[in-house]
Amino acid sequence: MLTYEPDDTLAHRLDPRAKLAVQIGFATTALAHTTIPALAVLSLLTAGILYSTRVHLIRTLVAFRFALAILVIAPLIAALTLGPTWIDWADGQASLQASYRVVLILLVSAAYVRSTPIRHSRAAIQRTIPGKPGQLLGIGIALVFRFLPVIQRDITTIRDAMAARLGTERSALERASTLGIRSLARAFERADRLSLALQARCFAWNPTLPPLAFSRRDWGVLVFALALGLTAVL
Repeated sequence: MLTYEPDDTLAHRLDPRAKLAVQIGFATTALAHTTIPALAVLSLLTAGILYSTRVHLIRTLVAFRFALAILVIAPLIAALTLGPTWIDWADGQASLQASYRVVLILLVSAAYVRSTPIRHSRAAIQRTIPGKPGQLLGIGIALVFRFLPVIQRDITTIRDAMAARLGTERSALERASTLGIRSLARAFERADRLSLALQARCFAWNPTLPPLAFSRRDWGVLVFALALGLTAVL
């Protein structure tokens, strides 16, 4: 489960705006550079980020297993051609490299989620983007971070219940449709309850957010993020 975990790592002590800058710089660079040497450097950088935030690689990959399944299938589909030789290795390799870049971006985003409280993410967005747009985006980010883990637990509960009722003996299509319908119904129920909870708590557009301040190490991280983003155009 990808959620914030209190800790005393360097990433936990950084300003969330600096960490968001690193996210943007890394994603920009990963999408711009497609060569194998560049992917090797990005892999080492990702490993360093995961180590600095104490993110468990295997548990993170398990949490992203549904996205990873799609990323694994994509190169196989891209390599298939209609006619001899039936397999285009060049297309498959290009798709595989693209999928690998997405995996790196997901791992870096997992490091951000683990090291940043939701309220700090909202504060960073609202203080970077002024006015109502920033407030709306900050609220949306906060709700997504709180809502997704709940939905993920609901999907796991539904799948376990199906397995307990011998649902694994049904066809794959029937299992997928049942899981999808039940999950959507549970998501809508959660959304209705969330709406009532917000009204009951006198939801405010501009609550008191935690104070944010750049330290010397935050400026260093920000410079690193800018340099990382500039590599995309070099």
